Amino acid sequence: MVTKVIVNNTVIPVYHYKENEQDGLLNIVIDFKVKSEHYHDIATLLYEGIFDVKVPEKGIAFRGAIQEYYTSMTNLYKKGEVGDYHVSLLEVKNKERGMS
Repeated sequence: MVTKVIVNNTVIPVYHYKENEQDGLLNIVIDFKVKSEHYHDIATLLYEGIFDVKVPEKGIAFRGAIQEYYTSMTNLYKKGEVGDYHVSLLEVKNKERGMS
């Protein structure tokens, strides 16, 4: 069971993980919680667009881009709130899969 994904050196604990291939490219879907105190850091990270993605428990590493992304309607500007994030990352170029 995958419990974390590393996106541009940021460890993201996940509670749902799914992987598949789409047109020969790796696609992973992750669901995770974001606390209000981490909202800015996660939002800034996701706006980077292209990512180095690692799934240590599966020995996977690839360059990926957001294919789909949505969040709960939680007001993360309010202290103590926790929001749900859903992100789908699609491999952007052929690269040998494995840990870098």
